[in-house]
Amino acid sequence: MKIGVWLLIFILTASSCKTKSENTAQDETSAVLSDERSIKKIDVHSHYKFSREYLPALHQKWNMQSVLVDVSIEDSTGITRSWNSYLAHAQKHPDLFFLCSSLIGVGIDSPDFAEQAIQQLKKEIDSGARMVKVWKNFGMVTKDTSGHFIQIDDTRLQPVWDFLKQKNIPVMAHIGEPEQAWRPLDPNNPHYGYYKNNPQYHAYKIPEIPSYETIITARDKWIETNPDLRILCAHMGSMSHNIDMVAERLDKFPNMYVEPAARFGDLASQDSKKVKAFFEKYQDRILFGSDYGNSIPENAMTPDEIELEKTNLNDNYNKLWRYLSSSDSLLIRGQKTQGLELSEEVLDKIYYQNTISFLKLN
Repeated sequence: MKIGVWLLIFILTASSCKTKSENTAQDETSAVLSDERSIKKIDVHSHYKFSREYLPALHQKWNMQSVLVDVSIEDSTGITRSWNSYLAHAQKHPDLFFLCSSLIGVGIDSPDFAEQAIQQLKKEIDSGARMVKVWKNFGMVTKDTSGHFIQIDDTRLQPVWDFLKQKNIPVMAHIGEPEQAWRPLDPNNPHYGYYKNNPQYHAYKIPEIPSYETIITARDKWIETNPDLRILCAHMGSMSHNIDMVAERLDKFPNMYVEPAARFGDLASQDSKKVKAFFEKYQDRILFGSDYGNSIPENAMTPDEIELEKTNLNDNYNKLWRYLSSSDSLLIRGQKTQGLELSEEVLDKIYYQNTISFLKLN
């Protein structure tokens, strides 16, 4: 199944509503931050591959810009990228969108692999890329000619990291998967639907894929080896099921940052007070990301489909806003939880200031 399918914005469609047990104080707290324009926002992890007539207005409504994140994917059909589509979209709305390029390890055995990769990245950085993404192909899919899975700490990649340090370009790293990928399918887990529909990433049934621990250890070694490289670990560093694991790495690696795109269900499954304390403690190291996007050209959709997509997207951004800003009772990816009620100061950092600083946008 193509990645575009799971990038559709119906990622978080479960409805969220207040329970009758919420008290007046909670309602008043929610009202303080009910205006979605009250804080500037940058969605650091989005996949709006195709333009939509409604997207500029929706971004303006949310006082938001987005980073369009390319992904280099290797599957049975070859290598797939969407860079040209993202570039065209960003050039159409330069006030709304920033760009993130991507890197894949296919061909790593070639003597000129690093040189070719650097030339591609240089071209895309010159075209506006502010960041480079590496994906779970490293560790789980792509192999070298000896048949070994290429881990992100492979020394053959080091010239690329050195180049990015020189250019002051950070890396977004989606390395590994949630721990659930190495476990039997659990209908109560937030990732049940994804692995049911994407069995090629359900490592539990693919014994040749390295263990979760092997991939995370390689990721940690890579971060430690490159202390001058700013690294944004997407999806809470594939440790979203246990924020203690995330905290341990943030304490150990000063150059590491995280964002929770598509992992709010994992956060919601943990104690809200503990998650709130985590956000407050690491308020300078957490960036807002959603993983929302689209994969179908607008002219291939009916007016009703476009309107439904727009409604769902707005509702999903609203749910994440309520989770972070209010004390509402919510249902996120099937997980009952209570909003974190973060202060405006913390929200401003997570939604905007941290990304400005991380991407050197000021």
